[in-house]
Amino acid sequence: MEQLLTTNVANNLYWFGRYLERVEATLIETLFHFDKIVDIDKDSGKKFYKKLGIDIEYTNAKDFLKESIFGKHDANIYKLITYAKENAIISRSNIDTEAFGSVVELADLLKHSSHANFSIDCRFIEYILSLISQIWGELTRREKRDTSDYFIRLGKFVEKVDFHLRVGHDKEFSLVVIEEIDKIATILAPNAKFKTYDENDTYETILNSVNSKINKIIVEEE
Repeated sequence: MEQLLTTNVANNLYWFGRYLERVEATLIETLFHFDKIVDIDKDSGKKFYKKLGIDIEYTNAKDFLKESIFGKHDANIYKLITYAKENAIISRSNIDTEAFGSVVELADLLKHSSHANFSIDCRFIEYILSLISQIWGELTRREKRDTSDYFIRLGKFVEKVDFHLRVGHDKEFSLVVIEEIDKIATILAPNAKFKTYDENDTYETILNSVNSKINKIIVEEE
């Protein structure tokens, strides 16, 4: 792990991991709520995005897919992938070459699909998910991890906890992921001390502490 990173690069690697995980998690939820809109609850998609602090409107299940990918809100998939691409460009020399190429390919796919006449269906979303799985695979295939790899994983795990808690899933899973975050944080900042959590802690308490920890690590890495 003998690799020196500037604060800017470390921050972009971290957010690259966060945005890529956010896209993947959002798309999985989108497919889940698509089925619910069709079969059970036409407002299921609205309820999901409300948990993310966003109000959306759609006319039917297929329109919900379009809103998720290209809707005029800050959580649309096209915008999130664009952010991930920007992070990857800034930290390009510290990202696997094939993974970087796959990120650019995914961003270009969404850009070319953003015109009004493009028809979005579940197969399109499943294809995006397959590309994201490919990117994760390309990012983790090295036998020996560098510092850059840990920052990407840190972003992935922090986003996993954040998203999981926001949409109202059980805390037990989040606490397991936080253990992985702490392991990485210990590698990056071996002298730091970390608070333990339990299921009685609120969402805000857990996330505020995790984010404080991450900010400390990134600032001190320079």
